[in-house]
Amino acid sequence: MLSIKNNLMAANAARNLGTSYNSLATSVERLSSGLRINSAKDDAAGLAVRELIRGDVAQLNQAARNAQDAVSMLQTAEGAMAVIDDLLVRMKELAEQAATESYSPDQIAIMNNEYIQLGAEITRIANSTTFNGTSVLNNTNGVSFHLGSASISFTAENVTAGAGGLAVDATPNSTSTATHGSSYATTVDNLYIQAADIDATHKVIDINMATDSDVTLDLTNIGGTDYSGTGITLSQLVTALNDAAIAGDWTASDTAFAKATYDSTYGAYRLELTALTAGAGNDITIGSGTNDVTAFDADADFAITNGAADGGSVSLVTDASAALTAVSTAITTKDTYRAKLGYYMNRLEAANTILNIQAENLSAAESRISDVDVATEMANMTRNQVLAQAGISMLAQANSMPQMALKLLG
Repeated sequence: MLSIKNNLMAANAARNLGTSYNSLATSVERLSSGLRINSAKDDAAGLAVRELIRGDVAQLNQAARNAQDAVSMLQTAEGAMAVIDDLLVRMKELAEQAATESYSPDQIAIMNNEYIQLGAEITRIANSTTFNGTSVLNNTNGVSFHLGSASISFTAENVTAGAGGLAVDATPNSTSTATHGSSYATTVDNLYIQAADIDATHKVIDINMATDSDVTLDLTNIGGTDYSGTGITLSQLVTALNDAAIAGDWTASDTAFAKATYDSTYGAYRLELTALTAGAGNDITIGSGTNDVTAFDADADFAITNGAADGGSVSLVTDASAALTAVSTAITTKDTYRAKLGYYMNRLEAANTILNIQAENLSAAESRISDVDVATEMANMTRNQVLAQAGISMLAQANSMPQMALKLLG
């Protein structure tokens, strides 16, 4: 019906043109964003699934980074263990060197000093090796590496407390030192005990082992030499004490050794005695009996070191043999822990691989749900462009239809 009040053809063309234009706008949005779902109205259920998958992918990617950080932590620990390995090898070499009787007490004392310092360095390394503030060699609380939906727990073992944990601790339990410096011991060969001080009362040094009877050393008969007329040098005294220990005059359970140490406070050397068996029950003292050498109180200086741990010294042949066993055990213990670091690193690297695979597969699933199919959407866009252009043309034609009625009126 031809009418001028209502142009139904124009209204219909306008409605269809609006539909085509909206479809064209949707195609442009999808192609420009690369996403099929840009808002909840595009696919409400698909949007919900996509956001869950995106969260899982982000978690898996971070879990993979956690695994890489964990590997870095264990590599830090393993690097420190490699240094400890070198120190233990050197300690074993020193123990073997000191186990023979072809060296003098002074030479063995030098070996022992190096041995002690190496043990102290093992302890320092164990206490100071950290990763982001977390101790990796002396942490009995352990560390948990969270990897997605589960975690891997790791606990540092065997080197807790350093050399003490490896049973090669060379740190003594306690030390007591006299306060008088000797003016007669500026070198180890200067007179340390003067001849006038070696008499019937003071010719004997009393060395008291806490659990045994006193051990005495007669200064008038050291190696067949009477020093009551000449006095005795510090180096001779050290040799005499160590010879007495080696000869078994000191009991095996309370083995001790002597050496000369330099005290920078007094600018003098002094006699140092060390008990090698751990425990306060094996502590040693000087001058505990009636034959106390008062000359030492006036002209000498003592350092007494008590209770060094087993395996912590190579100052005597017997101790060096014990240290060999202790260091060999420590090397085995260290290797066990170092191997643990290795297989945990392998495990973490495997976890990192599977986490990356999971993230990749979930990303593919998310892509199938959310990403636009460019070929299909381009075809839709072309169709919608044609429809929109046709709609515009037909709307123009429909708008001209009422003018035909005017001709009938004329």
